[in-house]
Formats: sequence, structure tokens, C-alpha cells
Amino acid sequence: MAEDNQSLGSNRTASDLFRQLEDVDVSADGSPLLRVLICCVYSVVCAAGLLGNLLVFFLLGARQERRTSRLDFFVLNLALTDFQFVLTLPFWAVDTARDFSWPFGDAMCKAVLSVTVMNMYASVFFLTAMSVIRYLALASALPHTCARSSYFSDRCACAVIWTLATVATLPTAVFSTVSHVSGENLCLLKFPGGQDWLAVYHLHKILVGFVVPVCVVSVSYVMLLRLIHTRSMKTSNPRRRSRVTKSVTIVVLSFFLCWMPNHAITLWSVLVKLNAANWDRTYYVVHTYVFPLTVCLAHANSCLNPVIYCLMRPEFRTRLKRLLHRGDTPTVSDRA
Repeated sequence: MAEDNQSLGSNRTASDLFRQLEDVDVSADGSPLLRVLICCVYSVVCAAGLLGNLLVFFLLGARQERRTSRLDFFVLNLALTDFQFVLTLPFWAVDTARDFSWPFGDAMCKAVLSVTVMNMYASVFFLTAMSVIRYLALASALPHTCARSSYFSDRCACAVIWTLATVATLPTAVFSTVSHVSGENLCLLKFPGGQDWLAVYHLHKILVGFVVPVCVVSVSYVMLLRLIHTRSMKTSNPRRRSRVTKSVTIVVLSFFLCWMPNHAITLWSVLVKLNAANWDRTYYVVHTYVFPLTVCLAHANSCLNPVIYCLMRPEFRTRLKRLLHRGDTPTVSDRA
């Protein structure tokens, strides 16, 4: 069975976040309940992500708020990436419901898959940049309400992030296609170099999209917490220290826990492709039943970000309450 499936290159693993080819036939043919579950999760994440990110747009969109915070500009860009990301979920839900048979044609396959991957990278890069900015702002003893020159540099930084995300997505845009496999049309990546190039692609995704960002985010927030605990300044009072520590812990844990399972199983598949790990029953079961759930968990990060970066901040909660109860226009002063 392993040899037959490997000779096909890939059958039914379009449930992967990047619709990559896999070595085994891990179709959900025998798991209609799993497909229903995935579709339901995608629908819930899409609805929650749309509402959450639209709320962020509204809270940050008031004229009074546009120049109050450096971090807010990055939060706005993060919300934009997550908003675009969740817009692709209905396509993948339909794909899953049809047993991973893509019904939208080659052009939409390329477009939707590229948008999915680009916004995944952009979201991770903005999360990373925000962790660095929070530390630098506190380390330099600057308030978050900065001079106009900082807004120019922030916009340049955001432009660089979008450019890097676009460049990282180029292999997906070039090699994504609809392939006719085992009587089905699958939206997936098809590299001319075969499994070796696919393994390189996945390793690049793991390193650039997870390992390096996790290291930068972790180091930045550890340094931030050390600074808050040791520096004699207003932000180091016990209540403030406790709130920032809690916020930082949730940020790091949510990012790590949402993405780590997906990247770990992807790394396992890379090792199998490179013959560094054996194809066995455990691998088959994990890719059939566990891997699709890790994809759902990774998608869920896009609706968690607005909660973490806005609704956890007391200023946003206060203004949101006023908005709901009085219909006031919110004014946010970032003290994150």
C-alpha cells in the first residue's frame, strides 16, 4: 500500500493548510464525520474571525485614534491579514465537504491558495514585529504616542513585511495547480522536482513561518518582562507588571499552541519524504485523523488575534462597553 500511494505522489491531502502533496493516501473517505467537523470548525472560525477583525477595524477607525499609538497601526495590519485569511475558509470548507475535490477551477485554486499562504506569513510577521516594537518602545522609555517620523518608519516596516510575505508566497503562486488524481480534481502544490523540492518547501515554511518567529517573539517578550520587573518606572508597578505578564503569556502560548501541532506533523512528513523516518500505521492514522484538526487549530489563531490584542486591553474593553451601552464613538489610548 505504501509503494502504491507513493507512486501516486499524493491523493487526498488537500486538507493541508497549503494543500501540499503527501506520500500516503490519507483521504477522509472513511471519516465523513471528520469532514463535517472540519467544515463546522471552518464556518465557526470564519464567522468569529470576520466579526472580531471587523470590530478591530471599527475600534481603530475613529479619527481621534489614528495617531495615538504605534502599536495600533500594526494591530490594524494584523487584523487586515487575518480578515483576508478567514475569507478563504469558505472555499476550503466546500473543498472538504466534497471530499477534497476542488470545484472552483485552476485560477481560483492559485488565487485562494496564494492568499491563504501570503496572509499566514503576513500574520506571523506582524505578530513578530509587534513583539519587537513593544520591547523597543519600553526600552527607549518612549510613550506609544510617538512623533510623526515614527509613523513613516512604521509604514515602511509594514510595507517590508507585506513584501516579505509576498516573496515567501511566490513558490505557492507558481506551483499551485489543480491536478487530476484518482478521478478527483485536487488543488495542491506540484513541484517539477518532486518530493525533494516539496520537502524543501515545507522546511522553509516551518523555519520562516514558525521557528524563527517563535524565537524572536519569545526573546522579545522575555526581555520585556525583565525590563518591567527591573526598571524603576511607572509601568513597573505590581498591577501593571501582572497585567503585562498575563498578556505576554497568552500571546506567546496562543501562537505556539495554535501552530506547533501543524508544523510538527508537517516536519514528520518531511522526514518521511527524505526517508529519514518510516512510513507506518501511526503516520497514516495521524495524517488521517489528527492532521486535519491541527489545520483547524492553526486557522483558529486568526480569530484569537483580535481578542488578544484588543479585547484584552482594558482601554478597548471600556470603549467597547460604552459603544454597546451608549453608542459612543470609541477613543482608544494604547498603553500596552
